[in-house]
Amino acid sequence: MIKILSPNNSQKVMNAVLWGSGLFTIFILIVIIGYILFEGLPVVNLNFLLSDPIDSGRSGGIFPMIVSTFYVTFIAVVVATPLGVGAAVFLSEYAGESRLVKLIRFGSETLASIPSIVFGLFGLAFFVVFLGLGWSVISGALTLSFMALPTILRTAEVSIETVPQAYKEGSLALGATKWQTIYKVVLPAAIPGITTGIILGMARAMEETAAILYTVGAALSVPISMFDPARPLPLHLYILATEGISLPNAYGTAAVLVILILGITIVTNTLVERYTKKMMGR
Repeated sequence: MIKILSPNNSQKVMNAVLWGSGLFTIFILIVIIGYILFEGLPVVNLNFLLSDPIDSGRSGGIFPMIVSTFYVTFIAVVVATPLGVGAAVFLSEYAGESRLVKLIRFGSETLASIPSIVFGLFGLAFFVVFLGLGWSVISGALTLSFMALPTILRTAEVSIETVPQAYKEGSLALGATKWQTIYKVVLPAAIPGITTGIILGMARAMEETAAILYTVGAALSVPISMFDPARPLPLHLYILATEGISLPNAYGTAAVLVILILGITIVTNTLVERYTKKMMGR
């Protein structure tokens, strides 16, 4: 006969399984990041960060790629954030549970599950060819904004819905309008969660390769205008590795990209925690 575990023993077993899963996940993360940094950091120095690539990236640095990465990511976040947060406010505060809301949520979930290469092909067909924007920063940024939009929308919606109902009722009871309640009470209380969604969307835009492969071009110079071609770090890394140009420089590029994403995430989370503590201390 199969002996059934007692509640205490089953609790211990599940605790061990869950702890093991969490530790194994952290272990994989440390191994991947550690390997990239181990291989890439010896290449990274001030000259590598501040100089232009030479001979298609076989030597030289990655300064234009760093500028291109921030340029494309900034425009993508600027476009996606107001659309995502605005849609989240509409869904959580105005729309109710209509067919339109279900359609919007279905569209958002579908958009989040589309492969990134499909976004790249769409950006090529629509922004580059149909709108005539060409291979440029703006074409890549608009494509990435569509990728970041569902993440920002869903996270912002959940954050707004978790704001206590008492906050809204108290504001309305004091004579505030619905919109005044939203932007003076609801949105400030939901900022930590909204910021988390923006960070996730920014990280996805910053690390994406397939979506920008067909939209931004592959220029090795610093883009000045939004309509100039560019080569962000992920695309530069892809070209260096797949074409066998320089594997050490590919590792160095990967290390810089990982450090940038980790740095932005840590700094933003720190600011969000300080803001949350400040709000709670009022």
